[in-house]
Amino acid sequence: MANVKVFNMEGKEVGSIDLKDSIFAVEVNEHVMHLAVLSQLANKRQGTQSAKTRAEVSGGGRKPWRQKGTGHARQGSTRSPQWDGGGVVFAPKPREYKLNINRKEKALAFKSALTVKVNENKFIVLDELKLNEIKTKAMVAVLKNLNVNKALVVTEEKNENVTLSAANLPFVRTATYNAFSTYDVLKYDTVVITKSAVEKIEEVYA
Repeated sequence: MANVKVFNMEGKEVGSIDLKDSIFAVEVNEHVMHLAVLSQLANKRQGTQSAKTRAEVSGGGRKPWRQKGTGHARQGSTRSPQWDGGGVVFAPKPREYKLNINRKEKALAFKSALTVKVNENKFIVLDELKLNEIKTKAMVAVLKNLNVNKALVVTEEKNENVTLSAANLPFVRTATYNAFSTYDVLKYDTVVITKSAVEKIEEVYA
């Protein structure tokens, strides 16, 4: 069972916590993590891009000049792709990018990502994370005390002061224990998570 230190908001060690091996010490499956990230990014795509082919653009019904004798290359229509205003070759059309993975794969990918962070010592547990007011400087101070820059900050419940204090920090994302994904874990260098959020995750994935 993995044991990690617990810190307070000042960056001082105040204890330790045992992490369940079934969640934080699984055999890392890079392929499944790749599928999970691919699925999330694909599902975000709108698929609304569209361009007209030569069959759809207007005009071009008449041959621009006779076949031979002009010194120009032969042309059949001013709407063919090489003409200005012509159609697009293999024009993109609206399509569905959705990619599904099954529930067990999704869970394994999530556990693998958390295991990677624990193995790299990029998984920091806080005894609590509470800010008295909405202040970006306060959030910056907490991260500085933990020696963290690009971080995913996870709490048990939605905390408006924490969320809004981190809103202007470009390399920080806040989330509750049930609202972040494999992609989020891998995107940020460090996971900063409250002790209560760890306990909730262990309940959900037990």
